[in-house]
This record gives sequence, C-alpha cells and structure tokens, in this order.
Amino acid sequence: MKNPELTVYMAAPRGFCAGVDRAIKIVEMALEKWGEPVYVRHEIVHNKYVVDELKSKGAIFIKEVRDAPVDRPIIFSAHGVPKSVPLEAKNRKMIYVDATCPLVSKVHIEADRHFENGLQIIMIGHEGHPETIGTMGQLPEGGVLLVESTKDVENLIVRDPSKLAYVTQTTLSIDDTAEVVEALKTRFPKIVGPHKEDICYATSNRQAAVKEIAPEVDALLVIGAPNSSNSQRLVEVAKKAGCENSQMVQRAAEINWNSLTNIKSVGITAGASAPEILVNEVVDALKERFEIKTHLVETATESVNFKVPRTLREAL
Repeated sequence: MKNPELTVYMAAPRGFCAGVDRAIKIVEMALEKWGEPVYVRHEIVHNKYVVDELKSKGAIFIKEVRDAPVDRPIIFSAHGVPKSVPLEAKNRKMIYVDATCPLVSKVHIEADRHFENGLQIIMIGHEGHPETIGTMGQLPEGGVLLVESTKDVENLIVRDPSKLAYVTQTTLSIDDTAEVVEALKTRFPKIVGPHKEDICYATSNRQAAVKEIAPEVDALLVIGAPNSSNSQRLVEVAKKAGCENSQMVQRAAEINWNSLTNIKSVGITAGASAPEILVNEVVDALKERFEIKTHLVETATESVNFKVPRTLREAL
C-alpha cells in the first residue's frame, strides 16, 4: 500500500546560530589546545545531542567551578554567568574561557552602564533561566528587578520611577516582549531602553519563519530541548500564528505520530541550539511513513560570525 502524501515546509533560518556555533567551537578548540579533560560549567548550549557529542570528545560537564580541579581549563556556557563565577575561577588560579554569546555580553554591558549611571534595571526574562541568572548576576543583589509578564509590571515596586532602564533576555518571544515593554513605558514613561533591541537576530529570524509557515500547515515540529527558551518560544509562536498542533521533539524518536494522522502538511524548524543532523533524522522518519515533497520557506539569510576568544587562537 502506498504511503500517504505529505508536504513538508522547511523553515529557514533554523537551527544553530552564530553564538551556539562559537560556543561549541570553543570547547572543541580547548580540547585541541589543552587536551582531555576540559571542564564545562553547565550545559554549553541547551541540547543533549551536542552535550553528549562533546562528552565523547573529552569534555566534562559540571555544576559549579569548585567541582573542577584547579589544574584543568574550565569553560563557561553560552548563556552567560554572574560576575562571581569568573572571579571564583580567577581566585583558584584556573585557566578559564568564557563562551558567553556576544549578544548576551552586550546585554551585560548595557545593564552595567545603566547601573553606573544611577539607574535601577528591570529585566524582562524567565526566572531561573541561566541567561537571566547571568545577567542579574552582573550587578549587586537587588540591582536588577525581574519581570515576566504585564501583570508583573503592574505589581512592580521601584526606588525612583524616573531612574529606570530595561534589558531583556535574548531568547524571548518578540510579541510577548513587546507587550511587556509597552506596559513598562506606559507605567514608567521615563524608562530607558536598549539602543537596539536585546532579542537576538537568530531568535527573531526563527520566529519570523515559523509565523510564515504556521498558518499553512496542519502540524508543526520544533526540534529542540525542553530547557531551551528559544525552542519553547517557537512552539508558542506557531500556536499563536495558527497551528495549534505544534509540538517540540528532541529527536525523531519523540514524535507523537498519533497527532500526525490524516495530515496533508507539516512544518519543520529547529531551535538555535539544535544541530541539522537532528532535522535530517526527523525528515528521514517522515519519509518512512509518507511520500514527502519539501518546500523551503526562507524569510531571512544569516551571515553572522563571532570570533572565538584570543586565548584559543594563540599557541601554547
């Protein structure tokens, strides 16, 4: 019996962004330079496949700086870390490499500058996310107030309404963030915002491609990790844009096939920390059950490239 036909809409851009690419490269180059093992504080990026690949090459993932021996290099994840983390590594006289995405570092510098200018910082972000912890940890305790929603803005108690600035986590939903920013500006008309929005180009581009595809398809698959903020946002964006049948899968084995019965079209995208090999795996799984024809839906082209830190480019 012939397999049913299925049109597959492939989102572009999808998958790795320049910050993730750079972070993975940092671990690989550190292993080349200093040999095994190299220690990494927390997941370098939020993707189990990537983490397992790096483990197989000699990376050891740990929770805190103190969990690593002082005589081996340590790398900090792409999400950024509080100032206390590199300070601890320095005090232990360790070699350390910071793989924080440059676009996250930009937010850290912004927060620092506003704080130096006497402003209290409001951060739009998700509580407990490593990026939020890292950004809030750039300033002394209480220097940053966290809001997640317009309701949080209503309940905010600030020192001086005329001396405020806001920054945002780089991986949020553009539309949801716009609502929170609007609420902040309405309540605090003198609040200072970033020169250029903090939500990163890769997050914006991946969400734009999903918005284009979602109204056209019966289902949409987001390849990503449950703890990846930008991947979670892609599922939300797809549902809001008209594809209620949207699900996140880490890889092909997780696809809920029951939800794909009697469909004629499916969209595929991948979060910024999901490698293309997992996208191909999902497409192959679809090919086993359907006669597929694919369409590329490209809403932007990306040519961003970030240099790795100088220490990795220098010989021992």
